[in-house]
Amino acid sequence: MPALPAPKAATSLSLAAVAVGDLEDISLTLAPGEITCLSGPSGSGKSRLLRAIADLEPHEGDIRLGDQSQESLTGHDWRRAVMLVPAESQWWAEDVGAHFDLDCQAGLEALGLSSDTLGWQVARLSSGEKQRLALLRALSCRPRVLLLDEPTANLDHATTLRCEAWLGAQARQYGMPVLWVAHDPEQIKRVAQHHVRIAGRRLETSI
Repeated sequence: MPALPAPKAATSLSLAAVAVGDLEDISLTLAPGEITCLSGPSGSGKSRLLRAIADLEPHEGDIRLGDQSQESLTGHDWRRAVMLVPAESQWWAEDVGAHFDLDCQAGLEALGLSSDTLGWQVARLSSGEKQRLALLRALSCRPRVLLLDEPTANLDHATTLRCEAWLGAQARQYGMPVLWVAHDPEQIKRVAQHHVRIAGRRLETSI
């Protein structure tokens, strides 16, 4: 299967009649540069839906990045373009800096982290530091779509606001559609251009 070409323009992500777990007939379009928040009761399938969109969970239906179908790409190529940041991040090297290929100083500052952080061992990171660094790591790969599973759950309010501002700016700058699992109504009001929630087996639109 061909590799995904570098985008010449921002691209939407669309779901049509997607079914995964108990969810069925999920249809949704994520617009370039806009954040769509996804909410729903615990256990309703939010994380599983994100994993299906990232091609990490068996599912039915059609998922497309622009005109490119998920089925036309290898899982690796799809996940580099449609990148999931899970609630619990994974780290494969002992040192933080080993996970970053590009200069990320501006991102560190925006997220309230020191440049010294790159010299730390992963084992000394707090849960909140891991969460922010996982976001920075994902964005440094320049994905075309970002899937976020409660990305600020381990952060205090001030740091949450910093992350929200940075993520919103990144989405606009690079024209990325963002699907963001969130529970806090106030956060949803601050960050989302659109809000969908899981009701039973389907999605319903809020804003």
